[in-house]
Amino acid sequence: MAVIEDLETIMAILKEAKTIAVVGISPKPERASYYVSEWTLQRGLHRVYFVNPVYAGRKILGLEVLPSLESVPEPIDIVDVFRRPDALEEVVKDALKVGAKYVWLQPGTENEEVIQKYKDRIDFIKTACLGVVVKSL
Repeated sequence: MAVIEDLETIMAILKEAKTIAVVGISPKPERASYYVSEWTLQRGLHRVYFVNPVYAGRKILGLEVLPSLESVPEPIDIVDVFRRPDALEEVVKDALKVGAKYVWLQPGTENEEVIQKYKDRIDFIKTACLGVVVKSL
């Protein structure tokens, strides 16, 4: 397990990944979680699930929002985090519970204390925006 910041490695991980769960999706088009998800869906390379208990049952970008990672009906490769740093530990615990392979920390979501605590149990991707990387694939 590691903290992955090398862009080539990150691109390889994204190419191999089949499922992405976006935690903290927002219905507001001006929010990063919305437009990054839109870019990811437009590329059509991954099955994408949206997770946000506040909007559970609603549709955003044509997809039903799920209440939790445990609600995702298949194994998760990447948990893409759009939450405040103080909410990260809960997301990481849930990612571990469902057996996700990677936690992708969108810029601004990083919490070094949580990363250090869990980096031996799950891989973290940081310093890269999923939307920017997916557009380059």
